[in-house]
Amino acid sequence: MTATVSTVAYLGLEARAVEVQVQLSAGLPAFVIVGLPDKAVAESRERVRAALSSIGLALPPKRITVNLSPADLPKEGSHYDLPIALCLLAAIGATDAESLSHYVAVGELSLDGRIAASPGVLLAAIHASSREMGLICPASQGSEAAWAGRIEVLAAPDLLALLSHFKGRQLLPAPEPGEAEPLASGPDFKQVKGQEVAKRALEIAAAGGHNLLMSGPPGAGKSLLAACLPGILPPLEPAEALEVSMVASVAGELEGGRLRRRRPFRAPHHSASMPALVGGGLKVRPGEISLAHLGVLFLDELPEFQRPVLDSLRQPLETGTVSVARANMHVTFPARVQMVAAMNPCRCGHLGDPALACARAPRCAADYQARVSGPLLDRIDLHVEVQGVSAADLTLPPPAEGSAEVARRVAAARAVQTRRYEGRGVRTNAEADGELLDDVATPDEAGRKLLAAAASAMRLSARGFHRVMRVARTIADLSGSDEVGRIHVAEALSYRRQAPRN
Repeated sequence: MTATVSTVAYLGLEARAVEVQVQLSAGLPAFVIVGLPDKAVAESRERVRAALSSIGLALPPKRITVNLSPADLPKEGSHYDLPIALCLLAAIGATDAESLSHYVAVGELSLDGRIAASPGVLLAAIHASSREMGLICPASQGSEAAWAGRIEVLAAPDLLALLSHFKGRQLLPAPEPGEAEPLASGPDFKQVKGQEVAKRALEIAAAGGHNLLMSGPPGAGKSLLAACLPGILPPLEPAEALEVSMVASVAGELEGGRLRRRRPFRAPHHSASMPALVGGGLKVRPGEISLAHLGVLFLDELPEFQRPVLDSLRQPLETGTVSVARANMHVTFPARVQMVAAMNPCRCGHLGDPALACARAPRCAADYQARVSGPLLDRIDLHVEVQGVSAADLTLPPPAEGSAEVARRVAAARAVQTRRYEGRGVRTNAEADGELLDDVATPDEAGRKLLAAAASAMRLSARGFHRVMRVARTIADLSGSDEVGRIHVAEALSYRRQAPRN
């Protein structure tokens, strides 16, 4: 007796078709799973055995072979429990195998027969929709699967409910798409006293999707400024929300089937490992840079991160993707992020204050800043010195302009970029490159002369030269100018880190 049920294997944000095949044959009783299963899949036989026993069904005293095809594709995760159980039920005649052939099944089984949540249901639903099949998934994730569009979703709380549905005794209701995530409010620019230069840099960074580094003494407000950034970023477009939600679904962070509306803001601790930051691990998962896709990755205390960990960000910041290579598979995650970093000028943090600076200044500053490699710093568009806040500044009334006013200017600039890059595969100025960048960001005659002279004087790399052009284009967008002028180039150059002299 044989039976088959369709399921999926997750490779990054791709769901690959997998066929679960079960054969019951004569021989000594055994339960074997083959097809490159990992530890979680191999343990499925015990969960499946217990779940079937809890609903009054016992496995027949035969040799049971479960094959996960294609056999050379690694299988990871507990979502194979449900398709294996359904395949066994079809093989022993407890349910109709023909009915199951129209569905993709994913879900983890509890020992009492309940169907528990598992990561990646949104991807499985999109995959099933592309194959014009239905989806069987846990009841708690039915609203998540319903976002895939016109697809039949059977969201079952347990095996008994699922069997009753297929026998026509009690049909499962169709789940509704979950509510979109509410837009939460965070710190406002009105909470920041002074720091006008840093606030202007944050506005430019938000408008064009540029990377930003803030350097200044402790207590100057760098972390507060970074926390204000989500409040001025525009909400995700529907297509962007689906991308971000797919990453969250694979990571198991999509709660209640709520599609993401806010741009992600991830702030990992400086003790984070390389797999935690860029992805990977024993079971390949998206890292912080992928979980921040189309949002902000905030790295506080930048030099305190391990240098190899920081350098692993260099390629993703350029390409917008992370490729995790393993001996038996190659997984790619999206990583189009806006990196915002903060650091002290030296270990004691008071380099510019003779009364507070340590005895090793300025040597300690050179050693501390050398922890961040030059190539990584070259990928940061805006470098801002954040000055300490005096007691007199703190007694001033709140600024008249808050995040709402800045957000309107940012939204207007983003709208200009959306129209400019429509159909070109680019969302913001920070992503423009090559001929496209030359077409949209080449300055006027006076701007070109200034940029050429500054590139020589500041010893800009080719990457730095083009990043100045991108920032100048964003400044022009904020000012409502169609052409990049000398004044826009001058402001962009003021935020550029100058190469050290030998």
